[in-house]
Amino acid sequence: MLDATVIVIGIVIGSGIFLLPNLIARNLPSRASILAAWVISGLLSFFGALAYAELGAMMPATGGQYVYLREAYGPLCAFVCGWTFMLAVLSGGSAWLAVTFAIYAGYFVPLTPAMSKVTSIALIAALSAVNYVGVREGAWVQRTFTYLKIAALLALIGAAFLSPHSAPAAVVPAKPPVSLAHFGLAMAACLMAYNGWSYVSFVAGEVRDPQRNLPRSLAIGMAAVAVLYVLANVAYLKVMSIPEIASTERVGADLAMRTMGSIGGIFVSLTVLLSIVGAVNGCILTAARIPFAQARDRLFFARFGEVHPRFQTPACAILWGGIWTAVLVLTGSYETLYSYSILAAWIFYTMSVGAVFVLRRKLPNAVRPYRMWGYPATLFLFIVASIWFMVNAYVTQPGPSLMASAIVATGVLAYWIWRRLEPACEPQEDGRVDV
Repeated sequence: MLDATVIVIGIVIGSGIFLLPNLIARNLPSRASILAAWVISGLLSFFGALAYAELGAMMPATGGQYVYLREAYGPLCAFVCGWTFMLAVLSGGSAWLAVTFAIYAGYFVPLTPAMSKVTSIALIAALSAVNYVGVREGAWVQRTFTYLKIAALLALIGAAFLSPHSAPAAVVPAKPPVSLAHFGLAMAACLMAYNGWSYVSFVAGEVRDPQRNLPRSLAIGMAAVAVLYVLANVAYLKVMSIPEIASTERVGADLAMRTMGSIGGIFVSLTVLLSIVGAVNGCILTAARIPFAQARDRLFFARFGEVHPRFQTPACAILWGGIWTAVLVLTGSYETLYSYSILAAWIFYTMSVGAVFVLRRKLPNAVRPYRMWGYPATLFLFIVASIWFMVNAYVTQPGPSLMASAIVATGVLAYWIWRRLEPACEPQEDGRVDV
């Protein structure tokens, strides 16, 4: 349970909490609305995690989300989900974090553009190698860096609460420009910071006693992340005004400089580096399990479904996942993919949570060691809020939203091509593929 919990916390807490509050402050004019966006996004993510807990306890298989969609909707939906996460969501996110790592590493060692790319790729290669040689090794790295990042974030929050510095009095506008559109944009940034809570499901088949430990790890992990995020934002708002937060690109660094002095820049840079290592390691550890599960269903290249005879890991999937992420770093295309991926990912999060409802009717007699708390109210709230979030994204950000749809559409095309090339791969009536 401990390793599964630190995977949740370690992946979710990346660099977003240090960088994204400025985007939220640009769209929301008051402290109450900013904190409300973080709390609502945290609750929404928590309700989603409860649904994944039921599905994971019911089907504790490697591949997680891919397996849930396959059982609920069939192989096409599962394949498109796996395609989207491999192509953009996990690989693009890992590449973006690796590049951010090089930027903050430049605080200590000046890096040329070429050296920055080498540093980013070296991080991906090192963590891929760790996960290549063993699940225990990958979990050890995850545990170590998650503990360090939590300690550093708590130190940053504590410094703000103990600091005599306080934000200047805010000028209340006559008509606060709060709208659903602006709140939706702020929530998109919050959800990006919370993104990653579903990834532990990909390694469900390798968790000991998953029927008990997977629900606990999701609940404890997301509750801890939500508390840390809200406390961090309270700390920001205590020391800095909303216009100050909105005008700076590195909110965490500015907070540290004000509360810790000259050492603050060093401290927050180290914190971000520790945080990124944990997040990238978690993404690499979990991402390889998607093509592994697809290959076992003959919906991807067979080699991706092989287990290394010595290390007992999906070695080929880890290797090629690292190569693809490095390509995104070298070409710079990760920026495009990652900016579009949050909406694409949320489509499948919503469908996966809806799978709880579908499978309770499709497989009413299946053993469910854990049942989603608050069902059906929590499931209904998650789906309604998710639909509103996605519709709002299409209205307020039509370009990126259409590109997200295009990424999903390429998965449908890839599935059609794959089935044409693999005519012997026929799905069974229950949605499984006969290997």
